Amino acid sequence: MHRAKTRKRPCRICRRWFLPDARQKDRQKTCGREQCQREHHRRLCKQWNDKNKQYFKANYLTEKLKRTKAPPDIPKSRIQLHLPRDVIIDRIGGQYLIIIEYMVEQIIRRNLKLSGYQPP
Repeated sequence: MHRAKTRKRPCRICRRWFLPDARQKDRQKTCGREQCQREHHRRLCKQWNDKNKQYFKANYLTEKLKRTKAPPDIPKSRIQLHLPRDVIIDRIGGQYLIIIEYMVEQIIRRNLKLSGYQPP
């Protein structure tokens, strides 16, 4: 049986040297310890989520608008905004209310992030 040539390499998380599984070839990035695998997965997920923020924002807003058919069905905002919801619904409609609340939430979150505030 032919053995693949593998060399020891440092784990990307704990920096300990390990011998990668020959079947993994160059794809194995961590030493195989559960802690390192979880941390590597967490970092990759965070990196992907940071690159794809717009996907989730658009998807969230679209789904929220789809669920809105009549005023009683309008979901509450995630942040207490103290907007006159009834007046906005009567004048321009529920979907516009959802869009307004969403935009205000984004502005508030951005301002909090810029100010250095970290939510608990």
